[in-house]
Amino acid sequence: MSEQVPARKGGSAAIGWALTIGFNIVAPIITYNQLVEHGYSEVSAVLVSALWPVVDMAIYLAWHRRIDEFAAMSLVFLGLTALVAVVGPQSAQLLLVKESLVTGLFGVVCLATLAAPRPLMFYFGRKFGTDGTAEGIERWNALWELPGFRTVQRNLTIGWGVVYVLEAAVRVALSYVLSTGAMVTLNSVLSYAVTAALITWTLLYAKRARARGRAATEAAAAVAV
Repeated sequence: MSEQVPARKGGSAAIGWALTIGFNIVAPIITYNQLVEHGYSEVSAVLVSALWPVVDMAIYLAWHRRIDEFAAMSLVFLGLTALVAVVGPQSAQLLLVKESLVTGLFGVVCLATLAAPRPLMFYFGRKFGTDGTAEGIERWNALWELPGFRTVQRNLTIGWGVVYVLEAAVRVALSYVLSTGAMVTLNSVLSYAVTAALITWTLLYAKRARARGRAATEAAAAVAV
């Protein structure tokens, strides 16, 4: 899963999204179908089509000339995907199941960080909710002292974790029902559809939380007067 949710505007943002969709959805589907039509095995087609997200990540790193926590996380999960691909019996169906399990692992990691001093979504929010400067990061870190802010970050982490675990379970189940070609398409589309839905929910939930916080602050100020 490529983390190209940029803080860019206009044409730059459009290019970023076009590359993400092209390399992570369109290219894998076309590559798989073309390879199978030309006589390659389903296992080989799945493995080769999975290389396109790696190209996407390489372009991201070359574009930004740095590795942030999200690029690093994507590289880790790409590495895990490659590892599970070569472990155990080799079949196209099992490769798709293993890929789904890696997605589920991200959900488990989210839930596990609830036991850490700060949950995973706190760091996601710091990435996308600040300008990346030392001052912006310091202001974000200071928000952790607010009980309402801590509750929001934990609830967001729970939401992302549970949804990705459920998504992985659905994908594993469907891997034993649908054809390999259908699952290649579904995996490419579903991962981005679920992520888009989670991002939308996150933005709406955070917006409502900020509105409640402002209302509470204004009410407290009115009482003080």
